[in-house]
Amino acid sequence: MAQTFDVCIRGAGIVGRTLALLLARERLRVALVASPQAADVPRDVRAYALNTGSKQLLESLRVWPDPDHATALRHMEVFGDEGGCVHFDAGAQAVEALGWIVDVPALENRLSEAVRYQPLVEVVASPVDAPLTAICEGRASSTRSEFGVEFDTTPYPQHALATRLTCEHPHGQVARQWFSADGILAFLPLDGPEGRSVAVVWSTVPEQAQQWKEAEPEAFASKLQELSHYALGTLALQGPRLSWPLQQAVAQRWCGQRPDGSGHWVLAGDAAHNVHPLAGQGLNLGLADVQALARILQARDSWRSTGDVKLLRQYERERKAGLAPMGLAMDGLQQLFSRPEAPLQALRNWGMLAFERSGPLKDWMARQAMGL
Repeated sequence: MAQTFDVCIRGAGIVGRTLALLLARERLRVALVASPQAADVPRDVRAYALNTGSKQLLESLRVWPDPDHATALRHMEVFGDEGGCVHFDAGAQAVEALGWIVDVPALENRLSEAVRYQPLVEVVASPVDAPLTAICEGRASSTRSEFGVEFDTTPYPQHALATRLTCEHPHGQVARQWFSADGILAFLPLDGPEGRSVAVVWSTVPEQAQQWKEAEPEAFASKLQELSHYALGTLALQGPRLSWPLQQAVAQRWCGQRPDGSGHWVLAGDAAHNVHPLAGQGLNLGLADVQALARILQARDSWRSTGDVKLLRQYERERKAGLAPMGLAMDGLQQLFSRPEAPLQALRNWGMLAFERSGPLKDWMARQAMGL
């Protein structure tokens, strides 16, 4: 007898696999569509900044990486281009950590293992029939296009350039970020409390991103030493360099009926929305999406299908409301710090200094970013 499914998930990345495990925990039968891995994909040098809410979710699924692959942030330092500075401290917030920098391959491996041992999740090579199709394919989702969903995209005049570095000095569990005329540079600590490695994300104009992606490793490391004001001493390239264009985007519709009328669909993660990486909130938003969707499906009346449009619209309203403040904040910061005009330069550095002394406002913002 053919297997029947409650949900078909298209996209087997971190968001898709997390959703599969959440739904299976609620005794739903899940088909997870996974594309074959290309043999020549370069080593993944990305790392994600995850907040407390994301950590609690992944821990509940028993997929949180070990401490060497999930470095707790004790401090965060943000520097402007003319003396502005903001400092966040876990102790001042009375929390264990401001967040965790998680190695992407380590988290993906934990999720893969959990899916492999979950009998209610079947990994399939192509989509299958189900009352609900959850689209978790990322920003370039082909299913979103296939279903005729408009994706309102605002390109930024920047590309992200990512790699990893070995540092002369330990990172001290500090995430560091510099805003300058050369763009936005972030060093994210790796390899645990005593680590000397950082994940790098440098958001800069496309021409400069391409130039430094192709530059000699020593010259590239020297440029990052200069931009980081030698905060971690001498730097050495540790992995390949990857780059991609940056954008803000949101789907016009997050749910609907499939074109063939055979069921309904819903979007989650980067297939639904993209934000600038300067605050590291992209995956946190995606994990919040799937947590909300799983909760709404779990609480449904027994006679409602997983593809019930009333439930899907409830999810869409809730998550769009949750996304709006973060999207506006990230876009505003990107616009402010990407402008070279002297009056704006003075304004943003004055603003950083005022924010550093703002007390309750600073504490509130910190707890928002931590997912508390």
